[in-house]
Amino acid sequence: MLPDPVLDRSVRLEGDAVLILDRRVFPHEVRWVAARSDAEVADAIRRMVTQSLGPAYAAAAGLTLVARQRSEAKSSAADALAALRTAGARLTAARPTNNIVRDLVDAVLAELAALPASADAALIVATAERAAQDEDARYRARSRTLAEYAVPLLDDGARILTHCWMDTYLIEFVRAADAAGKHFRFVATETRPYLQGARLTAHTLAEMGQDVTLVTDGMVAAVLSPHSTLGAIDALVTAADRVSMDGHVFNKVGTLGAAVAANAFGVPYYSFIHAPDRQAPTAGDVVVEERDGGEVLSTQGTRTASPLVERGHYPAFDVTPPRFVTRIVTDRGAFEPGRVGDYWEKESN
Repeated sequence: MLPDPVLDRSVRLEGDAVLILDRRVFPHEVRWVAARSDAEVADAIRRMVTQSLGPAYAAAAGLTLVARQRSEAKSSAADALAALRTAGARLTAARPTNNIVRDLVDAVLAELAALPASADAALIVATAERAAQDEDARYRARSRTLAEYAVPLLDDGARILTHCWMDTYLIEFVRAADAAGKHFRFVATETRPYLQGARLTAHTLAEMGQDVTLVTDGMVAAVLSPHSTLGAIDALVTAADRVSMDGHVFNKVGTLGAAVAANAFGVPYYSFIHAPDRQAPTAGDVVVEERDGGEVLSTQGTRTASPLVERGHYPAFDVTPPRFVTRIVTDRGAFEPGRVGDYWEKESN
């Protein structure tokens, strides 16, 4: 049986605080950031304390915390509802490109909207807490299902290049492969400037007993090339922070370059996401987060750029057109990018 990696449970709700494992320093330091309000949870998301799918778990815990605080304060029904709606808006706005927090918040608020007008504060609080915890569990279950659809796309022994940190998708993908009797070899990019690939992806794969090789971001095209001394790459596999209905993939900046290189060398690219976003018909409907360019001048708190360099540029995500994507793997199967909208057809059938 595969060991459970530390990052599989990186958000905890204990007492009066949401404890969030600080992914900015892990694994060199195991530090938990205590957020005692929804505003502090949102700030932790914004400051990259948690990344990838971690904000979904943090948001679920944040809403649960607000519900418990309203209960302890013996708030009125109106005040409890207002507090939960405000918390939902604050958490959703923390990072705009990935839609997982928005969808989780919407699901919880939909449960509250379905309550009768006579619902008292106790019922509102209990419903919000249960709904948030249900969404956390549902998110993990959907990730397991997605992984089960992904594993058959790859042969036993395949060498997989990945970029950035796929979080629960990656963990469940490894577990599903193991259950199917398959073993993959992984090549992980370091992922500048936060080094999620070097610290989170590579660490977790090694923790789970996987064969993993680390490369710098600048080596991607070289390792995909048939002239690579590493050996053939059989597939590029990443998560997606969002997929628009026209098949564009939004993911950590650097994904586009990897996808273009993979396409040039005939290597398939599989992108993982639970579902395409019905609220984003086209790529133009998604806000691509721009972070402070100064972040690229340093690595792990150490200045790496020349002291003469004063300006950096940091779009946190890039957009990969559908022509560079082989399949988008969801919790309802793998779709050609041009037909990813069929995901929602399955729901109505």
